[in-house]
Amino acid sequence: MSGGIELVVIGADGGPERAHAGSARAAEGARLLADALPGRSFDAGTRGCRVTLVPPEADANAMLTALRAASQRPARWLVVCLLGQVAADPRGRRLALVTGGSTPDNAYRRGLAWDWVVSTMVHGDQEETLLLVDAVADRAAWAALERGGEDGAGELLAHSRVPLWGRVGLFAGRRGQAVRRGREAVLPGGEGSFSWALGRVLEQGVPGAPAAVGPEELQPAVAAELQQVGLDGARLLVPVPGGGGRLLMRNRASVRGALAGLSLSDELLAVLWRESAPTDPPSA
Repeated sequence: MSGGIELVVIGADGGPERAHAGSARAAEGARLLADALPGRSFDAGTRGCRVTLVPPEADANAMLTALRAASQRPARWLVVCLLGQVAADPRGRRLALVTGGSTPDNAYRRGLAWDWVVSTMVHGDQEETLLLVDAVADRAAWAALERGGEDGAGELLAHSRVPLWGRVGLFAGRRGQAVRRGREAVLPGGEGSFSWALGRVLEQGVPGAPAAVGPEELQPAVAAELQQVGLDGARLLVPVPGGGGRLLMRNRASVRGALAGLSLSDELLAVLWRESAPTDPPSA
């Protein structure tokens, strides 16, 4: 098994339909994660991370095709990011990411089914997986998530072989509305969203943490960013520990204090990261 990371980022724009306005900024969040994650990857770095950024207007088949292609390429990690609005099937037992051209009546049938994503990740040619989610749900999908168990879609959020990290919030707003403090106005990819908070934490680092940090070390800092915009009632999904290792990210704060104000080349920074890393990284 080769090293490296296959990163698939899907920010689905649900189009002009008013009921799907929760996806209005998903493409922005997708671009943010596609830019931020490779450069912070501790094990692979930018050169060892293959990024697949799916066009926001793509249909479900194109999205799934891109994901399957990535899952078939040998790598240490398969990391998938889903951003946008989710819809539930009429029985409230399955979820799908809303795609462009959908209407309230066919959003689930046209969307990217959550269980398709998980199944592809489980059967991929990688040692480990991580699913990052920045999404909102309308009231019907939210109710399905709240039920959980065999009668609801909530059980989809806890697959034993696909660790999950992110946020699903309730959305009942309109396309283009201003971002306000409160759960219903925070759009995936916008200010106060999970992707926004994760991007800020990766850029700033976590003071006092080691040079290589995983989702569990980053989670408190991400949660603190989210709490500044108010998330009452939102599902904040805590990372589930993986079996064989963890995706490690570079902690910029680990060397910033001692080197503040210095102009450093990329090559020197790379050396500093290696020198400050554990002899045997936890993900090895």
